Amino acid sequence: MTTASPSPSTHPDSTRSAIAAILAVSAAATVFLFWLIYVHPAADAASARFAFLPALNALLNGLSATALLIGYTLIRARRIRAHRAAMMIAFAFSTLFLVSYILHHALHGDVRYPAHAALRSVYLPLLASHIVLAVVALPLILVTFFFSLTGRIREHRKVARWTFPLWLYVSVTGVVTYAMLRLAQG
Repeated sequence: MTTASPSPSTHPDSTRSAIAAILAVSAAATVFLFWLIYVHPAADAASARFAFLPALNALLNGLSATALLIGYTLIRARRIRAHRAAMMIAFAFSTLFLVSYILHHALHGDVRYPAHAALRSVYLPLLASHIVLAVVALPLILVTFFFSLTGRIREHRKVARWTFPLWLYVSVTGVVTYAMLRLAQG
């Protein structure tokens, strides 16, 4: 009797290679974003061009959070195909957010919370947690999708238990930090 060898997509070496690639891409994206925000001079900081981008970013984060909650509800109801569609939509909204976020920071640079504005002591820790958890969430999101798309549902479930709350937190705090910043700026 012969045993079937594992397919390339389920071979442990290919899994390690895929996860290593995901971690490398995530690290590169994180380094690029930190460079863009904190080192790179804004291309057009004084301009009002594309002034709608922060509001668009908040909208996309809110839509991502909504899709995540719908996806969670659907998987709890065991509606797998609908869950998958909702999660793809959440991923699409988050991807569009990232493109818009990069464009905004490339053009306008970093936007700072006013030094003497109310709630600064709430805003800064919230923003810090948002940033740190966004860095952690990115590779988790990609690994969760990798496991789902390669049919490794048991592994997908294990990682998704961590990914979902982090991704949801990052999406919601993206909206909250935007609203707090807008209120503080007047």
